Amino acid sequence: MTDKSVDQEDMNQDNPDQPTEGEVEGRANRGGETSEIEQLKAQLAEKEEERLRMAAEMQNMRHRTEREVESARKFALERFVEGLLPVVDSLELGIEASRLEGATLEKIREGDEMTLKMLTQTLEKFGVEPIHPIGERFNPDQHQAMTMQPHEGEPDHVVDVMQKGYLLKERVVRPALVAVSKPKQD
Repeated sequence: MTDKSVDQEDMNQDNPDQPTEGEVEGRANRGGETSEIEQLKAQLAEKEEERLRMAAEMQNMRHRTEREVESARKFALERFVEGLLPVVDSLELGIEASRLEGATLEKIREGDEMTLKMLTQTLEKFGVEPIHPIGERFNPDQHQAMTMQPHEGEPDHVVDVMQKGYLLKERVVRPALVAVSKPKQD
């Protein structure tokens, strides 16, 4: 036995409550484990708090987006209505002008043409285009055939438009009501 071993044994015999060197090292390791566990618990708590903040932020974003979409739906037509109001004003002025004593049919027609031009420009501004397909091949996606007419030209072409159709950003709002050509029979 070495002197150190003997001294250690003597110390243990003198004070049995005193931990041995191995016990001290074991406790130090457990103390290190305990501090590591505490660190991991703190990290876990921090990550959980971060996750909760992110979940709350996502929930807030979802609610904000829902409010924005609802508002967009509610006021989607606002700009369109603002564009149409001058047309309404023009029609009202035209009606008032037609009641005046010096009103002529020519002046009323001129006012109506200006109002129609204003309305057409407003519709175009918002992506509304007329379908006026005379001479085009019949397209059942954009045209509704009302009648077939014998015609000298190619068959299945539009020879007359009874009512213009309209597209809204290339989507049919109303098909054009048309007469379609069929070969003349002798």
